[in-house]
Amino acid sequence: MKQLKLTGFVIFFFFLTESLTLPTKPQDIDDVRITKKFIEDNVVYITIIAFAQYIQEASFEEVEMLVKAMKEYRDRCLADMTLPECSKLANDVLLENICAMEGLPQKYNFSHCCHKVDFERRLCFLHNKKAEVGFLPPLPTLDPEEKCQTYKTNKESFLNNYIYEVSRRNPFVFAPTLLTVAARFEEMAETCCEEQEKANCFRSKAEPFIQYLKALSSYQKNVCGALLKFGPQILQSINIAVLSQKFPKIEFKQLTSLLEDISSKYDGCCGGDVVHCIRGRSKVMSHICSKQDSISSKIKECCEKKIPERGECIIYSNKDDRPNDLSPREAKFTESENVCEERDADPETFLAEFLYEYSRRHPELSTPELLRIAGVYEDLLRECCNSQTPPDCYKDAEKKFNETTEKSLKIVQRECEHFQNLGKDDLKYHYLARLTKIAPQLSTDELTFLGKEMMIALATCCTLSEEFACVDNLMDLVLGELCGINKNRSINPTVDHCCKTNFAFRRSCFEGLEADKTYVPLPPSQGLFTFPPDLCQAHNEELQRKKDRFLVNLVKLKPELTEEALRSSLIEFTNVVVKCCQAEGPEACFEEEGPKLAAKSQAA
Repeated sequence: MKQLKLTGFVIFFFFLTESLTLPTKPQDIDDVRITKKFIEDNVVYITIIAFAQYIQEASFEEVEMLVKAMKEYRDRCLADMTLPECSKLANDVLLENICAMEGLPQKYNFSHCCHKVDFERRLCFLHNKKAEVGFLPPLPTLDPEEKCQTYKTNKESFLNNYIYEVSRRNPFVFAPTLLTVAARFEEMAETCCEEQEKANCFRSKAEPFIQYLKALSSYQKNVCGALLKFGPQILQSINIAVLSQKFPKIEFKQLTSLLEDISSKYDGCCGGDVVHCIRGRSKVMSHICSKQDSISSKIKECCEKKIPERGECIIYSNKDDRPNDLSPREAKFTESENVCEERDADPETFLAEFLYEYSRRHPELSTPELLRIAGVYEDLLRECCNSQTPPDCYKDAEKKFNETTEKSLKIVQRECEHFQNLGKDDLKYHYLARLTKIAPQLSTDELTFLGKEMMIALATCCTLSEEFACVDNLMDLVLGELCGINKNRSINPTVDHCCKTNFAFRRSCFEGLEADKTYVPLPPSQGLFTFPPDLCQAHNEELQRKKDRFLVNLVKLKPELTEEALRSSLIEFTNVVVKCCQAEGPEACFEEEGPKLAAKSQAA
């Protein structure tokens, strides 16, 4: 397969889900048959992904036991589909087998989930997933020669172990994404193990699909978080905005039909039902390809590919061109005398059509901004339709839309100015300090990750022509990571308010946050100013991580420190590392300089 293309990854990945209605057309029946065969052939990977995501602490040996049980289940059902167990949902069978593994529910503390049934059991296992994976051991690293020897000796076990390690560290990533990563990893191992420079080969080929996994993981968590916190209506709005921008010539009626497939069973993918996810991806792509002439001119080659590959191709295809006859704006929503009557007749459809028409006319806007405009319009009509002369009230709607976009644009411009003025490192330190002050309850690992991601978003977007949409989309994803997926996640009152009050406007909500006033700083820890003996042998990346963690932990210790004082402490930290790594006895030097740094930092 060709190397992964990351352009536009934010926009289109939610097409991995849909409803499982029975096929009615020959092409649909053929697609279902091929998809069914794909699932049967990949039952091992599918089982590993589901188990490793649900029970992240489980060992690889325990996963292999479940794989054996699920392969036996598959073989029984292929031999006799009339068996009672074969009529059950695959995910329910998998959870039953997990619960039946002797001692496992007690060992990993999920026996309470096994006492539940059906939807309640699935929901319990979902809430059992942990986004923060610091409790897992470091990802095993092998010398490239050793890696290739293991691969050649037992290819199946090696690949199974890889997908196990990736899946349990990415518990909310959809199964089709992980299957794509597994396929890429196998291709990479096959190629690089034949090269002389194996290490360089692995390094260069791994980066694209590591970025692919990270990007799609972020988007999936963000959208599933929106669904679980705000319900299906916000998911519907996201889908309308994204689809209308990507396929601007699609008719609204056809869009509505497609949305039924996409939105009706999204909870399957977000809940970790891997079989449902795979079937869903295939069904939605079949829908799109069966109507490609009226949907997009950019997907013809994609639709000629086999089912597992064509979904990815469609996701990464370019946005279609806007129809030449598309007017600058749709008059029926702001200039008609009957706006209120049309809204009252069917509010949900009317507002959905507004979002569709506005989105297809504004490819330059981000998804969150389109949702903000839709929210502004809904609020405006609520006010205007209760006034004496509604048309006079809503005739200035476009002005309000522009004002909303101007506010969002100013936030992005301010962020890009920060990037231009501070540079990557100082910008990252700025976000590390700011995030730690507003959400000090988060772990150090979470905060260093979020600060780095904010810096990467601006470094990626602030030099592009589509700067606004790129920054707004990516920064919103970082906030999605911060807010998390589960509805009951709580950080502190002000952050919780921004995460749970209004999905579209959470960016501006976070802009107004100050340091958390409820936070009680932790007592000083000597570990903060202790330097490991092997620090001088560490690579630059490891030194940078140590520096980032130092800054976050210092803010947690003294949240009142100004950015200037924090910058001074970082300089002192760097000076200590440089001085001691040049000394004859680095360990003795660190033991002497560490307490001095502690005294200076705490006196700042």
